[in-house]
Amino acid sequence: MTTRRSRRREAGAKKRRARRIAIGTAVVLLIAGFNGPALYSFASAKYHDYEINQPEYKAAKGHWQIVQIPEKYRINTIHAALLHTGKVLLVAGSGNDAANFKAKSFRTVLWDPAKNTFKNIPTPNDLFCSGHNQLPDGKLLVAGGTQRYETLRGDVKKAGGLMFLYNENPDRGLTVKKGTRFTGRKSGKTFVAQHTVLLPRAKKVKNRRTGKVEVVHSVTRVYAEAAKKGRKHQTGTEDQYRVSGLKGAWKRNVYGVAQKMSFDKKDFQGIKDAYEFDPVAERYITVDPMNEARWYPTQLTLQDGRVLTVSGLDDIGQVVPGKNEIYDPKTKKWHYMPTTRFFPTYPGLHLIGENRVFYSGTTAGYGPADKGRTPGIWNLKTNRFTKIPGMSDPDVLETAMSVPLPPTQSRKFIVEGGGGVGESDKTTDKTRIVDLKSDTPRFHDGPRLYDKVRYPSSVILPDDTVLTTNGAGRYRGKSDSNVLKAAIYHPKSNTFKEAAAPLVGRNYHSGGLLLPDGRVMTFGSDSLYADKANTKPGTFDQRIEIYTPPYLHQGKRQPELRDAGGGSARTLPPGGRLSFKSKDAASLKKLRLVRPGSFTHVTNVEQSSVALKLKKSRDGRVTTTIPDDPSLVTPGWWMVFGVDGDGVPSKARWVKVGVDPDAGHPPVTAGDPK
Repeated sequence: MTTRRSRRREAGAKKRRARRIAIGTAVVLLIAGFNGPALYSFASAKYHDYEINQPEYKAAKGHWQIVQIPEKYRINTIHAALLHTGKVLLVAGSGNDAANFKAKSFRTVLWDPAKNTFKNIPTPNDLFCSGHNQLPDGKLLVAGGTQRYETLRGDVKKAGGLMFLYNENPDRGLTVKKGTRFTGRKSGKTFVAQHTVLLPRAKKVKNRRTGKVEVVHSVTRVYAEAAKKGRKHQTGTEDQYRVSGLKGAWKRNVYGVAQKMSFDKKDFQGIKDAYEFDPVAERYITVDPMNEARWYPTQLTLQDGRVLTVSGLDDIGQVVPGKNEIYDPKTKKWHYMPTTRFFPTYPGLHLIGENRVFYSGTTAGYGPADKGRTPGIWNLKTNRFTKIPGMSDPDVLETAMSVPLPPTQSRKFIVEGGGGVGESDKTTDKTRIVDLKSDTPRFHDGPRLYDKVRYPSSVILPDDTVLTTNGAGRYRGKSDSNVLKAAIYHPKSNTFKEAAAPLVGRNYHSGGLLLPDGRVMTFGSDSLYADKANTKPGTFDQRIEIYTPPYLHQGKRQPELRDAGGGSARTLPPGGRLSFKSKDAASLKKLRLVRPGSFTHVTNVEQSSVALKLKKSRDGRVTTTIPDDPSLVTPGWWMVFGVDGDGVPSKARWVKVGVDPDAGHPPVTAGDPK
């Protein structure tokens, strides 16, 4: 029985509890007043993390996850290529780090995304900013790289410049080694060769007018720097130079000529070295060097399996003046094309027919703003270039991305985003689409991208869509301008659909690749600054991120596709028949033949997804035929995906397509191009 005293005690306790609650509430409100934004931000982050991990969200927009990489395998990934073993070659070279370059610390790592295992690969040279592409036998051709790092005006310690070397001896050539000294006859100043060059012998030419045989000197060039630091060692006029170490007649026959040797800004310089990476032996193999040194070149596999290599900075830091060359995987040798065609560095080139190449106008890095930037179709046989009109924002195609829209038979291309030449602040969110099957191809604007960005990374997916992700609003992510957005483009409806936002911001030196299980990897990012005020130097982001598209979050397993003769057991010719077995054959709606990617600097020129005709039988057999067009299905390894009616792809099966003996060959010459 409750007494009056007990009721008074209970009422007093309630008052004290109410007073404590009131005081506590006041304190919480007071703290919230001071820290409201932080609390709101914390709560928002927690909710966002909760939301993006819900099954419904993943099924609609996909999901991102950061890969755990042991410290000893973390590198500044500049280049990435998917190999037919299913592993990914991650190449840094010196990784845009001058200290690594000076120490000759060059890195390559081989990553197995299925097992998440890593392996360090000995790297023979600084392959930073090289070119690379898939070869018919499954090796990866890697050519060019870095001979010298850029030095800005004010940081240059030694005078330097271009030295032309002449040889008037018609009987012998001469190797001028790195470290050779050149002394001016007038100035007496000494300069040193910064790399080794071959000086050919002079030529004997018959004079048509007199009938006499005359000797015409040969000439080559080498970059030279003063032997000592200081401005007193620079020159201001042309001078002839004696070459050290020469004796007898060589002293008269070989000499150097240079204009001013100055303290001007020194650009990056390229190398001629070339290698094939063997995915089975997991090592680099040296092949013959290119005719031209190249840094930032584009390499493109042609219909006969040979490789077109264009542009890049040469061994004196200038854009190669239109001297393009062809690599033959059979002979391991390089030959010039007979005529020149100039492109800025890392041009977006795509094979669209026998000896016919589409240039999207996209580039990355170097070259004049008014030369070689107009999109068009280049005929390799005749060297004719047909311009394609209609490109909107044509002055912001640097660091834009060009992609063949799936299926590749459509011969439609999309160009996404981009920025102005050099460090321009101009960017665009425009996409431009061209149909090259049209009688009069012309670019038309497509739907807007998710933001104004340069450096977007685009990857073709097996369900005939294109994932585009990341980028930055300014050059190298200046002013904290990385864009954490992604979208999936649907060519049939000509629309973008929002995708899950990536966790890592990516700008310069970043990219993405489709993996054999249908996921996408992204890598790299080389911000110039680490803060919005641009006062702190940036650091390279060494993380890898995996995007699992919505089609892998539909609550069902991937359809099965198993080999059933042919395929990886042998090399198929164009037009060859290919068979698979599948217990899901009835649900399969299409087959796609996808080229393994090779990505660097907003450039993945061989990316392709070819539609295959699908035939199914009651016993679960799936058959198809490789299209008989080597310019559509270039020689080498490809992935085959089966895709069901819900757009869910199988895991890829690998197939090797051989070289068509009837494929046309690009023209080459034994001498210099005209």
